Amino acid sequence: MSEKLLFVYNADSGLLNFILDAAHKLFSPATYPCNLCALTYTPTGLPRWRRFVRTLPWPVEFLHKDELAEQYGKIDVLLPAAFVWDGHNLQPWINVEEMNGFESLDELITAVAARAKEAEMVNR
Repeated sequence: MSEKLLFVYNADSGLLNFILDAAHKLFSPATYPCNLCALTYTPTGLPRWRRFVRTLPWPVEFLHKDELAEQYGKIDVLLPAAFVWDGHNLQPWINVEEMNGFESLDELITAVAARAKEAEMVNR
């Protein structure tokens, strides 16, 4: 595995965007465009997700789509998604289709854990 994992939300950063996103999730969850947010940013999900992420063998960074562009340049990819940063390039790790296919936090955690285990085995 490379230097770090990046999980990128399909949402912009900032307090106003946070409030608008929270309202969207509350009033129209079926049309909310960020499944990563929807699965992890719940009262019970967020602490569980944070505990799980700390068990991963690499540093993990969470970015909003505007922060991704600021820090890594404009990337033509649909979000939400996860990437590996090797110090020079971003490589896809979980694409938008897979991210949006998770129906529960359990499914997301299981998939991330399995990918992490595979990557660890490859890098031995």
